[in-house]
Amino acid sequence: MARINLLPWREELRETRRKRFLLALVGVLAGSVGAVLIADQVIKSAIDRQIARNDYIGKQIAVVDERIKQISDLKARRQQLVERMRIIQDLQGNRPISGRIFDQLARTLPDGVYFTEVKMDGKTLSIAGAADSNNRVSDLMRNLDASDWFDAPNLTEVKATSAGQLDQANVFQLTVRQTQPALESAK
Repeated sequence: MARINLLPWREELRETRRKRFLLALVGVLAGSVGAVLIADQVIKSAIDRQIARNDYIGKQIAVVDERIKQISDLKARRQQLVERMRIIQDLQGNRPISGRIFDQLARTLPDGVYFTEVKMDGKTLSIAGAADSNNRVSDLMRNLDASDWFDAPNLTEVKATSAGQLDQANVFQLTVRQTQPALESAK
């Protein structure tokens, strides 16, 4: 019988398979490491792009916030200007009224009475003055009440003073409310 030794052939085959397996294992390992590195680079670049987008959006938000602040400042300035214009229009509209008030004060002033001080606070006039007698102060109050431009005269104080034997005067203080007369065109 012939003797054939199959063991070395099997051993060579086993060694070849082992080398192929190791080579395949190294290839798979290298491929896996390469895939992980590529995936890492892709993820890093995606993160970098997103960070760049976020930075851009943050800068644009800052620009828009600055514009909103400017708009708010402009609205505040506009409101101030509108308020100033309203005050100026009110002053322009009331300009003839102050002249009419002084005219009416002069018209209601009886003989023997003079004013030392006239102050206006809102629609209330505070009047200080002197008169020859209490009757003259009463006449002044009746004249003020009869005027279309004044309403509700209120005498706050009357003092009798004597500067000398011949000069006797009554110093008075009164308040009166200024009103608008009814328009004549409405008649």
